[in-house]
Amino acid sequence: MKHLLAVSICLVSLSLGAVPPQQHQVGEKNPPPLPPLQGFLAGSAQTERQWEEKFRAIPNTDNLREYMKLMSARPHHVGSPYDKQNAEWMLSKFKEWGWDAHIENFDVLFPTPKERRLELLEPTRFVAKLEEPPIDIDPTSNQQAEQLPPYNAYSIDGDVSGPLVYVNYGTRDDYEQLARLDVSVKGAIVIVRYGGSWRGIKPKVAAEHGALGCIIYSDPADDGYANGEVYPRGAWRNKDAVQRGSVTDTYFAGDPLTPGWGSVPGARRLEIKDSPLITKIPVLPISYSDAQPLLASIQGQVVPEKWRGALPLTYHLGPGPGKVHLVVKSNWDTKRLYDVIAKLPGAEAAGQWVMRGNHHDAWVNGASDPLSGMVAVLEEARALGELHKQGWRPKRTIIYAAWDGEEPGLLGSTEFLETHMEELQQHAVAYINSDNNSRGFLRVSGSHSLERFLNGVAHDIEDPEKHISVWDRAHLLRIADATGAEVRDELRKRADWRIRALGDGSDYASFLDHAGIAAVDIRFSGEGGEGQYHSIYDDFYWYTHFSDTQFIYGRALAQTAGTAIMRLADADLLPFDFVGQADTIKTYVKELERLFKSQQDEIRERNLELQEGVFSAISDPQKPTQPPARMETPPVISFAPLQNSSDALQKAAQRYDAALKNFPAGGFKANAATLTTLNERLYKSERLFLSEKGLPGRPWFKHQIYAPGAYTGYAVKTIPAVREAIEQYKWTEAQEGVTTVSDILQKEAASVNEAAAQLEQLISAH
Repeated sequence: MKHLLAVSICLVSLSLGAVPPQQHQVGEKNPPPLPPLQGFLAGSAQTERQWEEKFRAIPNTDNLREYMKLMSARPHHVGSPYDKQNAEWMLSKFKEWGWDAHIENFDVLFPTPKERRLELLEPTRFVAKLEEPPIDIDPTSNQQAEQLPPYNAYSIDGDVSGPLVYVNYGTRDDYEQLARLDVSVKGAIVIVRYGGSWRGIKPKVAAEHGALGCIIYSDPADDGYANGEVYPRGAWRNKDAVQRGSVTDTYFAGDPLTPGWGSVPGARRLEIKDSPLITKIPVLPISYSDAQPLLASIQGQVVPEKWRGALPLTYHLGPGPGKVHLVVKSNWDTKRLYDVIAKLPGAEAAGQWVMRGNHHDAWVNGASDPLSGMVAVLEEARALGELHKQGWRPKRTIIYAAWDGEEPGLLGSTEFLETHMEELQQHAVAYINSDNNSRGFLRVSGSHSLERFLNGVAHDIEDPEKHISVWDRAHLLRIADATGAEVRDELRKRADWRIRALGDGSDYASFLDHAGIAAVDIRFSGEGGEGQYHSIYDDFYWYTHFSDTQFIYGRALAQTAGTAIMRLADADLLPFDFVGQADTIKTYVKELERLFKSQQDEIRERNLELQEGVFSAISDPQKPTQPPARMETPPVISFAPLQNSSDALQKAAQRYDAALKNFPAGGFKANAATLTTLNERLYKSERLFLSEKGLPGRPWFKHQIYAPGAYTGYAVKTIPAVREAIEQYKWTEAQEGVTTVSDILQKEAASVNEAAAQLEQLISAH
């Protein structure tokens, strides 16, 4: 996929400045003047807007509906016949729409259930159903012969028995609370509810505390009847629905047997027993119908108030007298993936690649996850293909991908990236991802160098129900949800709303965390039903009755992401901005300082209260609690290097921003080599946040600003080498992290200064 790069000479002025937010209806009769397009010369900006208007008129809700109906007609998990059939159908559509497309295969470890058994042995006998029954009005829920039954992929095989202990969400904080309550899970089987952390963290922490097995259930307080009517009457999870999912550790992403290299046919592989991703104890997911008799069998102390779910019983901690027998055994097979890769070649800068994708595999029929996002990606591709037939030629190469194997562990995207690592790091400008999509508000997360750019895109997309821009609607939601006058004041004064940082949970992770490719995740959510996650009822019938029923937000997603792709592909100067990035990183540094001070204060206060006998005095003699352990007061950690390097980045960002604003109105001349060098510096700036040694204990995760938490999974940890060390009381490691990240920020600042110098030379040449 390598192409020669040729950039034509540019002769008119760049218009790249930030603009204050304006509330207006997109498409109104007399709208205010449109702001300049970030990164576009004045002449090309007008042409770009004309093509974008044509593009946004093309996506069709009927097409979105038909794509989903076809692709969700049968279960299409990894290795299933319909998974391959969907990939081949998408390949044919990309080719029909004028794309150069192919399927790329990878062979990966994907275990499927062989034996699952869960029975209550004492004080009474109960055998869990471990199945989701079909519903008469739901036509695809009866495809049991093709469905993967409820299970957790990559659970180790096991046959264990032991007393039950309820551990709430199973986080490290929950186990600290158990220790205070003098409850041990050693030799026990824990029952834990979904939420609080990613599901793979739950067996990890349970095993660290000596548990023999882990049962994960969906409590109705979290996604069942406590939130609304349950399916089929309403959107929420019913008593028999189960959340499947992977439970790998967060050591790396991708195929558990090929860490760091592509799992192409014939690749070398680890032995299963040597993979750090496989759980240490057996794990099984169940419904709240199956969970209720188990929870009712547990006695001991009543759980803390925040630990109580919504089942009609008193929640106890245990251990026992409930005792269970858990059996989990899998077929440890290798399955073939089908990544669909489609390309529109660039006309002038073909060696710079703008990438867009989502996955097409699902745990079962997967209408919401992932097809609600995938159908938008497909309709974008159709629309871009139509523009191409009308004469539009993107400057840069556009690559669309329909990844396979995301659900078990970002398999298809990671193996593609690891196989093409050198090419992607050389050529990839950015990656835009969308997973599940529903009604509601625009949600944007990603690399903060693209924050201003994405705000600009959001201003130009109309909300299909409110008929104001999706930017305005998301902005006003933030004001409504804000806590405190200071937060609301910033929201009203700041030209751009802040985008969130990315953790894990979809195919952007490998691009950003491992390869340092700027990545973004875009979706709509907040008003559509989302209660059938990873169950058999996440299907076409459910989605068309309880989520984006008219597919109007699917169309809005296609318009939003497709507009972003076009602008990245066509911009004369890539629209990376470092002011927002530097500002965000400074907030992260301040958060670290506050976190460390909070830890210091908490430990000092705890030790003082231990000395005073506070914990002993307030412990209820009939319900005694143990005092926390005494801890050494943290040594001094100097954050000065981080402060200095973040200041340096901020100054460099302001210099670059000033250069953008100081282009002469009459235009300037720039040769191809100048723009090529500058654009390459801009999109490779994200690579500078990588450390080859990676994060402590997780060398595959190389990005030093964003990473999924080692004990949160999905949720992001910013400046993770420092933040997680502080959270885990590893003071020496925290200081080492400060040094590492400070050096990286200095390199980023130097690169931004070089970019500013190149822009300044263009001005002086004029």
